[in-house]
Amino acid sequence: MYLNKLIATAGIVFSLTIVAFGQGQPKQPVKPIRQFVVTPAQSLADLQKKVQPSNKVEELIGGAGMELRVAIQHEKDTTAANAEVHDQSDDVYYVLEGTATLTLGGSLENPKEVEPGEWRSPKIIGGQKVEISKGDLVVVPRGTPHHRSTANQDFTMILIKVWEDPRPATPAPAAKP
Repeated sequence: MYLNKLIATAGIVFSLTIVAFGQGQPKQPVKPIRQFVVTPAQSLADLQKKVQPSNKVEELIGGAGMELRVAIQHEKDTTAANAEVHDQSDDVYYVLEGTATLTLGGSLENPKEVEPGEWRSPKIIGGQKVEISKGDLVVVPRGTPHHRSTANQDFTMILIKVWEDPRPATPAPAAKP
């Protein structure tokens, strides 16, 4: 009698375990959250020409609901007004043409939060200067002070920004009465 109760109890526990962990169904991979993107080399080359010779950015991927932004950015003879730190996003640069000087690491001098999680400062204290050129790949993890200068240079890169969370929708302007 005791053995029968023990076997019945074990069976109930086993059954509840199966129900609790997906009713015995094996775990499956998640489904895609959006359609994949393939941009052929010719399209990228056309966009690269479009952003030159002016200082311009052309978005490839990004916007509300996205955790990712991809853009082609061209700069000629510019120096960013401020160094920056992003609390919730990583930056990846892939240099297509030209050279730039990056200052990476250290700390922002007198940082000011210009929008939630976005910090700016006139300069970086204790950073490392790095020259980057065509073919270089740079990963700037969130929290890393960084500043880019293309003074006396012509520079084009692919910028990839990866956010911790999807970007919120930009509020629509208020309707006029």
